[in-house]
Amino acid sequence: MEPEIRLGTAVAHEHAEEVDEDLWQDDEGSDRAGWSCVRTDPFPCPAYGCSFVADFMTAAHLVLVWEERDDPNLLWHAQRAKEVGRNPRIVAYETSFGPSASYYAWEAAGRPVHGVRGRAARG
Repeated sequence: MEPEIRLGTAVAHEHAEEVDEDLWQDDEGSDRAGWSCVRTDPFPCPAYGCSFVADFMTAAHLVLVWEERDDPNLLWHAQRAKEVGRNPRIVAYETSFGPSASYYAWEAAGRPVHGVRGRAARG
């Protein structure tokens, strides 16, 4: 029997998987300033034992960005954030928001959601 998935619920995993973020995150020289992202009310990372709190739609603690403000996937994710009460706002990404990753590069990498670097992933 498959687990019931409900709108707005967080799934806590016993251990976060180690993710090779180099496959999909920003290159050092990449400039995505002016791309669009979805700012939200603060929400905690659902991974067990993680204290990260996001203010944007993120993946593995990187701000997800889209090149076009009216990208259908950006609008879909903003709508989903609205449905779960995160008060989404589409804004222009600024490097001061933190490291970013292109939504489409993230999707092509298999949609990793959490990474643990420099620590053992298994206890």
